[in-house]
Amino acid sequence: MSLAARAWEVLERVPDPEIPVVSIRELGILREVHERDGGLEVVITPTYSGCPAMGQIEDDVRAALARHDLPATVVTRLAPAWTTDWISEPGRAKLRAFGIAPPHAAAAAGQAAGTNVLHFARRKAATGSVACPHCGSGNTTETSHFGSTACKALYRCLDCLEPFDYFKAY
Repeated sequence: MSLAARAWEVLERVPDPEIPVVSIRELGILREVHERDGGLEVVITPTYSGCPAMGQIEDDVRAALARHDLPATVVTRLAPAWTTDWISEPGRAKLRAFGIAPPHAAAAAGQAAGTNVLHFARRKAATGSVACPHCGSGNTTETSHFGSTACKALYRCLDCLEPFDYFKAY
């Protein structure tokens, strides 16, 4: 097995420090693993440029690989910018089971390939209401555009009355 393949296998189990039920690979933060001069280079992309967890993620990646005698350099790459479209289907299911509504798919719908659009005004979800991860109802309302972390909004279900985080679509 190649060094890169061994590294992917190890990194598959590295949890996100803010949402430990999903791995950094399932969230799309782990982007690439390359063999470089007998070592490894691991590329990660933050969910947003000011993400406070990136230092912890870098440390966790290095530590996980070191436990398997796989020394690596970790590179944080900001471009292309992370998008919620990079969250895997298993990751979305784990978010929902944990009580966080996953983002609507196709956050980049309507954008030309290779372009990034900067929006200065809040946009509503492109594909309808946010389903409650507790009861599945679409009868929900945003109570705060800022939730427990900057990448989430706080919602409340009007049917079961439970509050929940919604992972914003980017």
